[in-house]
Amino acid sequence: MADIIPFDKRDGLIWIDGQLVPWRAANIHVLTHGLHYASSCFEGERAYSGRIYKLEEHTQRLFESAEILGMKIPFSPQEISDACKLVVERQGFADAYVRPVVFRGSEQMSVAAPLSKTRVAIAVWQWPSYFDPVQKMKGIRLTISDWKRPSPETAPYKSKAAGLYMICTLSKHKAEAEGFNDALMYDYRGLVAEATGANVFFVDDGKLVTPTPDCFLDGITRRSVMALARARQIPVIERHVRPEELEKFSECFLTGTAAEVTPVSQIGQYNFMPGRITETLMNDYLEDVHKEVSSVNLGAVG
Repeated sequence: MADIIPFDKRDGLIWIDGQLVPWRAANIHVLTHGLHYASSCFEGERAYSGRIYKLEEHTQRLFESAEILGMKIPFSPQEISDACKLVVERQGFADAYVRPVVFRGSEQMSVAAPLSKTRVAIAVWQWPSYFDPVQKMKGIRLTISDWKRPSPETAPYKSKAAGLYMICTLSKHKAEAEGFNDALMYDYRGLVAEATGANVFFVDDGKLVTPTPDCFLDGITRRSVMALARARQIPVIERHVRPEELEKFSECFLTGTAAEVTPVSQIGQYNFMPGRITETLMNDYLEDVHKEVSSVNLGAVG
């Protein structure tokens, strides 16, 4: 851990409120509303060979998230997309992670802060695979989180809101302390939901099964992988998944901007064998992020 460079001590440029500033000078006040009351939302994007994958979709979701949280972004979607491209270019990374974040400023410090300005920042850094590459190919190990995804009546689950990730941090910290890579989260009904920062898929007799995102985020990578599976003529089923069903699934993998497509070998007491469908979709996704293969005839997995 000693060789990790703290994020506030790095070099480069960060776009904040319409202008590029030196990385180490991109600071906010300690009494910023977003820090104290979680009035913040963000996006996680990846650039491959200098191109940000699904940029327009990410920008659209950023605006939708901000609107759900009652914040009006003081830039147009095109300006935000252009700013993301600019920072990737100026940082000089061909492959990188892109983080736009929207938050309420420090004009007011109380639960209600209608006079606080909506601020926007975009940072880019190099971030390899979310999981160790060697372990990833074998399949990562998940425990079951003590925390559950809340009811849609209690949290703005359609927003990629910063506050919704606190239970994810708690869950992942505990999982890693116990020797696991991540944790699977159930929802408020006790149904399978997602991992701490990624959606989950299962393989059942050649069909892809994934939980219905009715109380957690419908990931952009999730939708991309579903489209790739359908192009392969792999049936895709979205439905509620009960924990006891995990015993019958043959394969399992996670999807997300950071996780990309990551095979899973274990969830609690249940074991999976990363197989042909998982490997096929891993490869198709890597091809897609590099050259948009939506128009390519992928054929079928027989």
